[in-house]
Amino acid sequence: MTDHEPTVRPARPEDIPGLVASSAGLFAEDAGTRDPSVDVDWPRRHGAESFAAALADPARLVLAVDHGGEVVGHLTGTLTEPSAVRPVKSATLNALYVRPAHRRGRVGGRLVAEFLSWAEARGATQAEVAAYAANPDAIRFYERQGFGAHAVTLRSVLGRKEEAGEEANDETEQTRRRSSRRTDRCR
Repeated sequence: MTDHEPTVRPARPEDIPGLVASSAGLFAEDAGTRDPSVDVDWPRRHGAESFAAALADPARLVLAVDHGGEVVGHLTGTLTEPSAVRPVKSATLNALYVRPAHRRGRVGGRLVAEFLSWAEARGATQAEVAAYAANPDAIRFYERQGFGAHAVTLRSVLGRKEEAGEEANDETEQTRRRSSRRTDRCR
């Protein structure tokens, strides 16, 4: 690896401003364009406190993508202990973002690999991640990392049923077409 390539490393307290900026980028690019119910200013108002708590919690992972001493991306993950409902330890990849200018060199794949190693080393038997149905690039990325569809979340926007139904139908149709193309390639 050269000095010009971003590195993936555990985040440190001094990274918090960069982590907040990275999180703000994720919120603006992903939820900000796909989910009007998300407060895209949340990272700027609450991110520093949230990242500080995550760095102090052994059941949470915070990775930084460092390029020349600057945080240009991040990943956060959590462990969930077994419960009566789900009697296995699970790991959830909560957020992953890399600034567009640094999305080369498989940085996202390196983040996911670190997350999966961390989860497995702590006894997790499964890992999961959520992606917006309207974000086919993210879905393809996670599929390349070994994740597969497991559940679908359906939403009804109250007071705007016709509009929500049209959006949902468009997303469902896009998902159906992607699935059909994958099935066709497997035949």
